[in-house]
This record gives sequence, structure tokens and C-alpha cells, in this order.
Amino acid sequence: MPAKSDRPLFIPVILGTARQGRQSEHAARFVFEQTKKRAGVETELIDVRTLPMRLDDAGEQMKDAAFSATIERCDALIVVTPEYNHGYPGLLKHALDMNLKEYIHKAVGICGVSAGPFGGTRVIEQLLPVMRELGLVTIFEDVNFGRIGSLFDKQGNLLDQNLIRRLDKFLNELIWMARVLRYGRENVAPV
Repeated sequence: MPAKSDRPLFIPVILGTARQGRQSEHAARFVFEQTKKRAGVETELIDVRTLPMRLDDAGEQMKDAAFSATIERCDALIVVTPEYNHGYPGLLKHALDMNLKEYIHKAVGICGVSAGPFGGTRVIEQLLPVMRELGLVTIFEDVNFGRIGSLFDKQGNLLDQNLIRRLDKFLNELIWMARVLRYGRENVAPV
């Protein structure tokens, strides 16, 4: 059996909206496919639309065992979320709140999606304090999918090749941070 540090990093991509006609699905699938291409990385696409979520309770009382096991196993997360009225979707927050200890000392990168020119900058800003409170470590690279309607065709094919370069830089930073934090979780005792 390989040493823990020799196993591939597990970095799931969370699509953070359940709305019909969501254009952010193209962005999430693009991020997922590019992440799959990375050597030493395993990934999966998690769609909040498919998560079984109770709406009559809060926090760990509404925890889904399969989703929690995925988060426990992961070394980092990528959140792809649209900006709705300068904020993040409520269902994304509800899904994130289902776990607590599973996030501690793991890296997270955020990709904002917007119909406007700023590419979800405000949703990223709104999510940073949430990520910190959950115990996640945000990287300093973001990917902004501005004017999302012009970035992909109707079948989800990428039209703007500059996104490949931007996502590559984002993934480089996320993978580095995931490795460092995994090493810390496995080798450095908490104070």
C-alpha cells in the first residue's frame, strides 16, 4: 500500500446552483474536465441539485452521509458558483453547512460565474468569510467567468481559450496548497 502522501489528491468540484437553465453548469463541467487532466489528481463533480438536503433542520443535523464522506476524503474543493444579486445561492450555503469538521485545514478555490463583465467577483468576496468560518483555506487565485453567455456555446464547448491559461494557474495554486495542507494534517500535530 502506498504511503498516504503518495496517493492522488482528491479535489471534487461543487456546482453551487440548482436553477433551471443555469449557464454555470458549462463552467463547472469545464473546470471538472480540466481538473481530471491533472496528473496525481482525482476529482468528481458534485451538483447541489442532486444532494439530498433536509430543509427542516440545520448544520450537522441535516448531514448527508455520502456527501460528508466525500468531503472527509477530499484534500481540497473547487466551488463553481454563479452570482445572484451580488451573493451566492442559498442552496450552496445550505449544502456547505452540512459539514463542519470535514473541512478543517483543507484548501478551497472559488470560481465565480456572472452574466455581467465582473465574472462573479462579488460572489467570491461574499464566500471568503464563509470559507474561513468553515475552516477551509482559500487560495489567492480565482477564476472569473464573466459574460458567461459568450464563453461557451449551447453544447458547453469553450469559446474563449484564455480560460484554459487562467484555470491552469488556479489549479497550480490549489494543488500546491492541497499538498502542503495534506502534509500538515498528516505530519504536524495541532497545537
